[in-house]
Amino acid sequence: MFRRITRAVLRVPVVLVTSCGLVLSAGGSAGVGAVPEAVAYRADGGPAPDHPVDRRIRAVMAEMTLAEKVGQMFVLQVNGDTATTTNPTDVAANQALYGSDVRNGAELLAKYHPGGIIYFNATNNLNNPQQVALLSNGLQRAALADHGVPVQISTDQEGGFVTRIPPPSAIAPGNMAIGATFDRDVSFSTAAATGRQLRAMGINMDHAPVVDVNTNPRNTADGTRAFSDRTATVSAFGAAAVLGYQGGGVAATAKHFPGLGDAEANPDTGIAIVDETREEILRTHIPPFRAAIAAGVKSIMPTAVIVPALDPSGTPAILSRPIVTGLLRDTLRYDGVVVTDALRADALAGIPQDEVILAAIRAGNDELLLPADPPAAIATVIDAVRTGTVSRHRIDQSVYRILRMKAELGLFDDPFTTSEAVDSTVGTPADQQIMADAARRSITLLRNQAGVLPLPANSRRHVLVTGWGASAVPSLATQLSAKGLVATPMWTGSPDQQTIRQVVAAATASDVTVVLTNNAWGDVNQQNLVKALLATDTPVVTVAVGGPYDIAYLPSAPTFLAAYGYRDVSLAAVADTLVGAEPTGRLPVTVRTPDGTRVLYPYGSGIGYQGSAPGGSEPSGQPGR
Repeated sequence: MFRRITRAVLRVPVVLVTSCGLVLSAGGSAGVGAVPEAVAYRADGGPAPDHPVDRRIRAVMAEMTLAEKVGQMFVLQVNGDTATTTNPTDVAANQALYGSDVRNGAELLAKYHPGGIIYFNATNNLNNPQQVALLSNGLQRAALADHGVPVQISTDQEGGFVTRIPPPSAIAPGNMAIGATFDRDVSFSTAAATGRQLRAMGINMDHAPVVDVNTNPRNTADGTRAFSDRTATVSAFGAAAVLGYQGGGVAATAKHFPGLGDAEANPDTGIAIVDETREEILRTHIPPFRAAIAAGVKSIMPTAVIVPALDPSGTPAILSRPIVTGLLRDTLRYDGVVVTDALRADALAGIPQDEVILAAIRAGNDELLLPADPPAAIATVIDAVRTGTVSRHRIDQSVYRILRMKAELGLFDDPFTTSEAVDSTVGTPADQQIMADAARRSITLLRNQAGVLPLPANSRRHVLVTGWGASAVPSLATQLSAKGLVATPMWTGSPDQQTIRQVVAAATASDVTVVLTNNAWGDVNQQNLVKALLATDTPVVTVAVGGPYDIAYLPSAPTFLAAYGYRDVSLAAVADTLVGAEPTGRLPVTVRTPDGTRVLYPYGSGIGYQGSAPGGSEPSGQPGR
């Protein structure tokens, strides 16, 4: 039995998002209460004195050693499904990263005092909700036993293809799918459901939402992780998501500052550059961060994108003082926690780690996420303070912000969760329905020229389901079989010519072929598969389970659905639509010709089964109503 938690509702002030023309109210049915105003940490003199939160934080900081303060600035990973794991594989992984005397999370907290732990599937942290809650409680017990400061526990739960939390959690279909509903209420409700579930598992920070404006269709970092390619839409939906997550009890993180939407490469795997002018960046990519700040976002994440217009030195944004302090802190007046994107990203690989760590601090970041060599990184900061390279005041600024956020989250009162909270909160029918409704409303029909759709349910028609997605293809086939069709899965991935010939042969023996694509705009093999199938006499339905931009590369495909995701929640919505559920989603982006010179499908495009557009042209809804 877990210790029972007394939940502190996260407080978000009433805000006005002028860039979107939207007033977001924090109250009423949203479950977000009012609280005393936050205390800003002023670089010229510190926080306002005598405020209760201020007094509490200062008392805690007065008892902390330098090593404990520096530890608060690091967010690290740990292997294992419990805080005291003895699993040989997890122990060996921890020892390889932290030294022979760190076998598990409890020993990591005791030795290095990290302020945050981030959960991943690959580190054996996220197997089932009850296990996650036990791990979270174990880490909190270890942190409190070490130095009395609760630990920030985070993960990347964006929904869609960036999904971490395990079944039977209710999973959101992803930002672009939510944008396709054209209803901000959906952004709020899906984020709130996610926040509730995370907090029930002891996770108190979500590295979401992405508020990048996806202006580059060839963006490999964002794509369907973005709500839209329109600034006002991203601002509105992003602010609604912030209110949802934080109303659900977790700190939200707006990312990736100062905007990754125009880049092509992903900083995690390469060098990403934004070549827009300063005026374009301030007009297009910064307003969603302003909206998130106005909504009370607890943290913002800069990334390792190079933005010459904002920093002519070519320093990645994550390490750039003109960007983090000059733009985010001074111009946007943001005083919340700034957490770096992963410092072990490939985009930073050519810079010595000690330079990365010190530059990140000088830039104005508070939390240093996932350095390549954590023990060396921590030692670098401690040595820099002792030698005067970094001032103690600078460390205190960040530690104050971090502890203030933990206090606002109620972690100092009680950071624990319970088994009852997991059972009553994670994957409830109500939250599953919220996510299913969001996915259903996102499905966008762009072409139905041959009148193939809808397919008659219970007709026993033979349907070949093929194309991209080792799990998506059989999952959709199962969904269609449950609706009275005879569906055969045949996964191809990025197929060679022999595989294409085999699929074509199977298609000729079927009544209908459903082919899944995922970013086929960058994969000629996927394009060749669709073209070969279209050359058969069997009707073909193309379903894009990544971005909708594939339609520009498949001009002869007569039937085309955009699903924006390949998780089960989206595939169930696809199956419903294929057999008759009215498609009501609309494009939250503009689809142009491959050379970008002509608009093929404007923002807001989408048809119903009678050929009519399903609705108006602007997002609707008031989050939190």
